[in-house]
Amino acid sequence: MRSLWQDATRREVVERLGRLTPENRAAWGTMTAPRMVAHVADAMRMALGDLPTKSKRLPLRHPPFKQLFVYVLPFPKNAPTARELLSREPGGWETELAACRALIERFGAERRDRDWPEHPAFGRLSARQWGILGYRHVDHHLRQFGV
Repeated sequence: MRSLWQDATRREVVERLGRLTPENRAAWGTMTAPRMVAHVADAMRMALGDLPTKSKRLPLRHPPFKQLFVYVLPFPKNAPTARELLSREPGGWETELAACRALIERFGAERRDRDWPEHPAFGRLSARQWGILGYRHVDHHLRQFGV
């Protein structure tokens, strides 16, 4: 499975981010490209433990639902997300893009045996699960904007 733990996968994601422009239009949903980049950056901050999120206490926290969503099922379009991942206005385009790239690279440099934060919907995740979910999340949004 593709994961943000893989150097080549991170390079590809960063390259795809570089093809994105503020003018790219979403194939679905109401996000703008700047809002999406800020959202992905904040999701990386959440994964790294820099942005606390409130637990949703959903059934997705438990097997087999968690495994199905992390590893198998396609990300649903227009799915709800943690309020904290949509709450801030995006900054300048280049600043947001640079922050998003840096956070993705920082994730890849983290120790896998560290204490990872809980995901608001999926609860406790392993480093492996965070890497896969992180890739699937950013890939979902890059596809949303045609890159």
